Amino acid sequence: MKIEIWSDIACPWCYIGKRRFESALAEFPYRDQVEIEWKSFQLDPSIPEHYDGSELDYLSKRKGMPAESVAQMFEHVKSQAAGEGLNYDFDTLTVANSHLGHELIHFAALSGKQDAAKERLLKLHFEEGGDIGKLETLIEVAAELELDVAAAREALTGREFEDAVDQDIAEAHTLGIQGVPFFVIDRKYGVSGAQSSAVFSQTLAEAWRAGQPLTMAGDSTAEACGPDGCAI
Repeated sequence: MKIEIWSDIACPWCYIGKRRFESALAEFPYRDQVEIEWKSFQLDPSIPEHYDGSELDYLSKRKGMPAESVAQMFEHVKSQAAGEGLNYDFDTLTVANSHLGHELIHFAALSGKQDAAKERLLKLHFEEGGDIGKLETLIEVAAELELDVAAAREALTGREFEDAVDQDIAEAHTLGIQGVPFFVIDRKYGVSGAQSSAVFSQTLAEAWRAGQPLTMAGDSTAEACGPDGCAI
């Protein structure tokens, strides 16, 4: 079974959805036969590399959302995150363009550390106030993950994975994905949003059954008809 997950590093529900999905996957009896691929998505590609202002300021001014509504939204999201063991800090969050961070995740995939890179960048962004759009910050992450730091710097400065990120985003649009997180299972099942672990568990089980050959029941020697005639 292959599961492709479109998400944005700058999406608070994507981190929550990751945790809920992981809880379901941990209980899935066939988890060792599941391949996970993280796909890039940007909720707002227009964010500058560095934005001078808070997340509340950004959403209220650039998105035209009332500051009080944004503050209420933050409290709701923080509460949901806390329920998954995550400690969001919107006061220290650094607003930055996530494209380069997605490029690092693609680079990490070459070493089998795509999920680790995704996890580290989400934590950095939502819990630690790190700048996911800053080259040096991303190089530090590469070092933490024990990736080839020189190769990571070369890949990010040369934008070697810029097209790969853009292709992920274009593919999402082709599939009709307009919001994240979005989980695609074997290109047959789609799960939108940070659903409960129960929903993920149910979908995993259903998708697994659908992808398996028939389970035979009864006596395989029972009389039947075939191309060569019928049993006597």
